[in-house]
Amino acid sequence: MRDDALAVLKRLREAKHVAYFAGGCVRDMLLGLEPADYDIATSAPPPEVRRLFPITQAVGAAFGVILVRQGRSVIEVATFRSDGKYSDGRRPDEVRFTSAEEDARRRDFTINGLFFDPIENKVIDFVGGQQDLAARRLRAIGDPQRRFAEDHLRLLRAIRFAARFALAIDPPTGKAILEAAPFLKGISPERIAEELRMMFPPPTRKIAWPLLWEYHLAHVIFRLVPLPEGTSLDLKRSVFMELAPAMQVPFDLALAAALLDVHLQSHPATDPRTALLRPQVVTFVRAMRQGLRLSNDESDAMEHELLSLGPLLTDAPATLAMKKRFLAMPTAESSRRLMETLAAVGFFRQRIADLDADFHTLADVDCAPPPLITGDDLTAAGLNPGPPFKKALDAAYDAQLEGTISTRDQAMAMAMAMAKKG
Repeated sequence: MRDDALAVLKRLREAKHVAYFAGGCVRDMLLGLEPADYDIATSAPPPEVRRLFPITQAVGAAFGVILVRQGRSVIEVATFRSDGKYSDGRRPDEVRFTSAEEDARRRDFTINGLFFDPIENKVIDFVGGQQDLAARRLRAIGDPQRRFAEDHLRLLRAIRFAARFALAIDPPTGKAILEAAPFLKGISPERIAEELRMMFPPPTRKIAWPLLWEYHLAHVIFRLVPLPEGTSLDLKRSVFMELAPAMQVPFDLALAAALLDVHLQSHPATDPRTALLRPQVVTFVRAMRQGLRLSNDESDAMEHELLSLGPLLTDAPATLAMKKRFLAMPTAESSRRLMETLAAVGFFRQRIADLDADFHTLADVDCAPPPLITGDDLTAAGLNPGPPFKKALDAAYDAQLEGTISTRDQAMAMAMAMAKKG
């Protein structure tokens, strides 16, 4: 991709335009990281960019952004611009094409306001980004209050960048984040969720999570759960902080841990199992689905990860059938990670250790054998579908999993007897 981006940049230069690598790719190069993509900023206006390259797509021509197909890559080429007023807290009402320096000064953070000239092998820094990178500091460009007023999503981007690159947030920038936190409500749920999808799965979530609480952004994100304003994060009671500390995890699992944390922090005197009761879990998931516009797959996975823990952690010991049913679920691995985090925080340690030992003994066992009988068998025997019908099927399958029955005839006799009792 770098070679393709360089080819685009050289073509712009040959046409007598200023052109640099811009933004995140420059930041990543200076940090010794491999950029995920290469963006180019140029003095060439959008019509000129489209004239110079045979295959382009105008994804934001009004803002000076053109996608250029080069080789096997798609390179974003943006014309140097300055932004007008932001009326919606997300995008400028108008832009003016301008110089590289003005373009740098309208960006969000100094670490993202850098340009790089690959021909001269030189960094162009109008905003002090190199100094801030060296100091491991995240600082808004110019007036931080104005930067966050322009685009409220920058509040979350600040946390994500600080966590990802282990940067300390500059005090004036942090003060502006705290003051602007309530405005995050104005950002669409989809955009907030997209930031969290980048923030929660990697191990650096352990840095991001306390920052979201410190700057009161968690209180906005989870306001529908609800998370009362003024609730603070007790790290000793934080499930999220113990979730697979060195591992990448699925977003739905991280969000399930976050929901457990929100409940534990909001109700410090309650038994954590209250968060795993079906009505509570359904309320949690419904709130987050509404608050973040989650996909069906994400919300279903989160619901199953949480609901499956409740029966295992009740006062009564889990039966063999319950353990096998749990292990047969697609979310079993994620749910086990949640159990590990609960134990790490100090909840149900012995129960979870015993369950883990039982799960290891069942590792080579078929925990989801085909049922000896199905609903069709009961219908053929003259039973009508209904609650007793399902209860009889479940009981027969549990007995099969327990090993107390092993033939179809035994299963039918058991199910018919139960169904007749109602």
